[in-house]
Amino acid sequence: MSQKSLETILENAHPVMPVLVVDALKDALPLAQTLAQCGITVLEITLRTECALKAIGQIKNTFPELIVGAGTYTKSDQMAAIIDTGADFVVSPGIHPNLLKLAQQHGLPILPGVMTPSDILLAIEHDLNILKLFPAQNAGGINYLKDLQAPFPTIAFCPTGGINSKNYLDYVELDNVICVGGSWVAPASWIRGQRWSKIAKEANLLIK
Repeated sequence: MSQKSLETILENAHPVMPVLVVDALKDALPLAQTLAQCGITVLEITLRTECALKAIGQIKNTFPELIVGAGTYTKSDQMAAIIDTGADFVVSPGIHPNLLKLAQQHGLPILPGVMTPSDILLAIEHDLNILKLFPAQNAGGINYLKDLQAPFPTIAFCPTGGINSKNYLDYVELDNVICVGGSWVAPASWIRGQRWSKIAKEANLLIK
């Protein structure tokens, strides 16, 4: 298992960490290969499909240089299976003390989702200083992140939710944004349709 810190992982993800939904296991390796060839080094595979865990395992076995996160970590009983995949970190849509403690006990970097100042305070109590703002656009977007800068000057964010090719640069230019997460680079419909050239074109457009 990778011993990289979350800060190192997300610095490698800058500017964009693709957030991916893999519906069919046969698509996992071509997807990973396509993104890797475009210079993408950090991926999040969401645990929203039956094959997601196997997809992470296959990608880590075939492309060990890729840094792969298990997203949609919402229940404690997911942890054992996540560890078995060789995932490098976990991402949660929200924040809960039990999920934080379990990840920390296993030495697995966790990027928890926050939306309110109270969420951020909970993260700080658990010695976390890099957080996922979710859903970023609906939470207040750019202006909200600017408002969070003064009371939380040591916190960096990975905004996710509502980020797209038209607005991601506005986010990554903020001092308290380490990278953004987004599905527009490889939407689920493109993955299902095996539109690798289209995904490659979108990935190559990213300002690295």
